[in-house]
Amino acid sequence: MTLTFAPKSETAIPVYILGEGDAVALDLTQPQSRWLESVGFTGKLGQVALIPGEGGIDAALIGWGNAKARARDRFHLAGAAAKLPAGDYRIAAGLEGSELTIECLGWLLSGYRFTRYKGNEHKPKARLVAPAGIDAARLEKIAAADAMTRDLINTPTSDMGPDALEAAFRELAGAHGAEVSVIKGGDLLTQNFPMIHAVGRASDQAPRLLDMHWGRADAPKVTLVGKGVCFDTGGLNIKPGSSMGLMKKDMGGSATAMGLARMIMSLGLDVRLRVLVPAVENSISAGAFRPGDILTSRKGLTVEVNNTDAEGRLVLADALALADEESPDLLICMATLTGAARVALGPDVPPFYTDDSGLAHAIARAATAQADPLWRMPFWEPYEPLIEPEIADLDNAPSGGMAGSITAALFLRRFVENTTAFVHLDLYGWVPKAKAARTKGGACQSARALLSVIDQQFTG
Repeated sequence: MTLTFAPKSETAIPVYILGEGDAVALDLTQPQSRWLESVGFTGKLGQVALIPGEGGIDAALIGWGNAKARARDRFHLAGAAAKLPAGDYRIAAGLEGSELTIECLGWLLSGYRFTRYKGNEHKPKARLVAPAGIDAARLEKIAAADAMTRDLINTPTSDMGPDALEAAFRELAGAHGAEVSVIKGGDLLTQNFPMIHAVGRASDQAPRLLDMHWGRADAPKVTLVGKGVCFDTGGLNIKPGSSMGLMKKDMGGSATAMGLARMIMSLGLDVRLRVLVPAVENSISAGAFRPGDILTSRKGLTVEVNNTDAEGRLVLADALALADEESPDLLICMATLTGAARVALGPDVPPFYTDDSGLAHAIARAATAQADPLWRMPFWEPYEPLIEPEIADLDNAPSGGMAGSITAALFLRRFVENTTAFVHLDLYGWVPKAKAARTKGGACQSARALLSVIDQQFTG
């Protein structure tokens, strides 16, 4: 899907963004003022009023409310734009600086629709002319990567299994001149990725590790690891049907890593980018891995499988171990990993974990500045014994049900020893109810905030 600004036009309808009570400052005729009064426009957040003229609409007014009201959500301009009639619009007054940039991005993102299975449905919508002072090309590239991520997550596993995910990975790499290698099936065992193989071996589509390289070899190394579980039945610890309905999105970490990679490559950031995706389907067959199995990881740590539905951390562990072997300057792990993260923070705010306080502060600042919410949670050392069973080095599913997102993060950290700047994100990757600029369905969470961090720390 193409999300772009409208071409510049002298006939674009001017949009005035007004706080409560600000409408009196407009240079309106007496009939126009009476019209505003009759429709009840006060500048309350989200209100929209159209000023009629002889040839149609002279102007559109959008209520901006107050700071307290705006703090309750984001992308308010996109929410208001959804109420405008089809046509081209330009922002005449009311926004500037970083706020203008974010709100224009939100307007772009609001144009996303997942139409793969509905033909070429297209409804005319309100389009925005890029205002002076924003980097329109940059925003369009970010929006395109966001849309790609959402498309990948929204596509059902019948069309987005490991084979199709590999094809999408190769297509992304090809579009940007990146190199790709794939380790697949039995080669995972001979090249020492035993846990990726164990989780995916029951599927009729072979498990694999996707590996992409891009950028100058001597540039700062940024490595993204994304969980690519294309469908999660829960394995032999099978999920109930009510919990399986959204499991096409269990590859949301890989989709987000690919979206962030597309942003980095399309914007030409001067980094040595590596993207690793363990692509598997957690299926059930005679060859499925079992509760009670002991797996030996790439790193040599043994893992007791106490629940086959805690498979994501297993495939990520082998990929993280590989990534850590070259000590990148920044290592990012992205995964739709635990329901516990949703219980703690809900669907909108993914937690992130890092021991690097400077990196944590940078991510938190970027999350706020980019309207891409994230919240730091701790690698809580006193919980380490919870992931240490009696007969192996690690337990993939500690009993008790407490601190599930933290114990999963602690598990993953055991596979990263050489890299100082490591961050793990426990994403949801889904919007359960449509909001401004966010259709119901797949969500690209964290990518914009991380892009900002990478840009500032390595190329800014």
